Amino acid sequence: MKILLTGANGYIGQRLLPSLIEAGHDVVCLVRDPRRFELPESLRARVTVAQGDLLKPESLRELPTDIDVAYYLVHSMSGNDKDFFRSEQQSARHFAHYLDTTTARQLIYLSGIANDHDLSTHLRSRLGVEEELCKCKAAFTVLRASIIIGSGSASFEIIRDLVDKLPVMVTPRWLNSRCQPIGIRDVMYYLTTVLGNEACLNRSFDIGGPDVLTYREMLLKLAAVRGYRRYIVTVPVLTPRLSSWWLFLVTRTTFSLAQSLVESLRNDTVSDPRRSIAQVLPHQCMSYFAAVELAFQRIEQNEVVSSWSDALSSGVMPRNYMDHIQIPQFGLLTDRQTLRFTRPPQEVLQNVWSIGGERGWYKVDWLWRIRGIMDKVAGGVGLRRGRRSPTSLRAGDPLDFWRVLVADRKSGRLLLYAEMKLPGEAWLQFRILPNNDGSHTLEQLAAFRPYGLAGRLYWYSLVPFHFVIFKGMIENIVQYGESTSLPQLAAPAS
Repeated sequence: MKILLTGANGYIGQRLLPSLIEAGHDVVCLVRDPRRFELPESLRARVTVAQGDLLKPESLRELPTDIDVAYYLVHSMSGNDKDFFRSEQQSARHFAHYLDTTTARQLIYLSGIANDHDLSTHLRSRLGVEEELCKCKAAFTVLRASIIIGSGSASFEIIRDLVDKLPVMVTPRWLNSRCQPIGIRDVMYYLTTVLGNEACLNRSFDIGGPDVLTYREMLLKLAAVRGYRRYIVTVPVLTPRLSSWWLFLVTRTTFSLAQSLVESLRNDTVSDPRRSIAQVLPHQCMSYFAAVELAFQRIEQNEVVSSWSDALSSGVMPRNYMDHIQIPQFGLLTDRQTLRFTRPPQEVLQNVWSIGGERGWYKVDWLWRIRGIMDKVAGGVGLRRGRRSPTSLRAGDPLDFWRVLVADRKSGRLLLYAEMKLPGEAWLQFRILPNNDGSHTLEQLAAFRPYGLAGRLYWYSLVPFHFVIFKGMIENIVQYGESTSLPQLAAPAS
């Protein structure tokens, strides 16, 4: 079939796309900016990339109309739009109107379980989106899920952060709310199995794993997988806002995502047996324990396909950030370092590609950690977001408090754009350049475009640190792994 996939850049979309291709379907991926959508070579022949913004209905007029099925995997939960409820309804309404102009026979939507009373804004929004989508002419299939557990999922990463960092947790009452976690592998099974299934048309289903747990139990079970002993004290005095700040400062989540999560966690998200998908598609889902173990296996094997932080809404970047793919020629303050080397260039290139995350920043990592803490306190993404993979990078990847704009191994160029809170715009670029004598030169360029006097004062106040950081960084990048005499680099918490 010909399938339209929205949210192709997101955590679910990136995992669903290969499955659809393997099943023999042709897929049209709807993205806001094709420049930040990097397809593996193996998928390109069966994928068409279409540009459009669901908040701008005029941008949908050029989309194909000869599609058979559409997946709606879009949400604004972790974005910076304060009125995400209205934005989500508008996006769904615009998409439904577009779908009515096509030959689509089925619309598949991944939503959230909403069987409780007094629903949070986020869960009410999910239901509102469902209502808008169900108005279109195509038959709908809605899958409502609770917490999704998998390597890179927001829920898993938050729980993991809490367990890894806090031997004793003082938590709010929402930790006693119940949920029905489901493994990402089982979510993929349902998303692909309902495709074209006549028994699933014009129906909404609850999907969930075999375990109904409180969030407290989820934390303790993950601690058991890690071999940790953890203590949890529940108190009634933490307000939703304090709870949001607590999650934001301790975990790698953004404050907007923390707010949405905390508000939603007051609701039980347990499947209604009358709406269970098991009546139509019997399937043995993984237990919570098994899903957590599998997630850690994928992390240890460097096989994290996608991460919640891949989505643009995971940070504070403008939607058109790929417009910054070329460093401006004028109005910049720069620090340029070069170092000639004779070792194989691929070894140095791999050191560049491994920067950040667990490897660290090759020089005085404690200063980078302090900068990350400052950014987190100021409402930025902080340093703990880490990276999707310890050894590979692609355009659009988050990298601590940077975003990857260019990751071109063939030409030896890596370009990062700052996602931290700054009185200006910042780039960090690495290039490996060949020399006439067979050696190579690593060029490292830090560029900053200040916003007024505050931006200039910020840059010049850091110049003394730049001399230490940037000079030491390029030297250690070139030397790392060359000899055992190089001191072990401290890695930041991630």
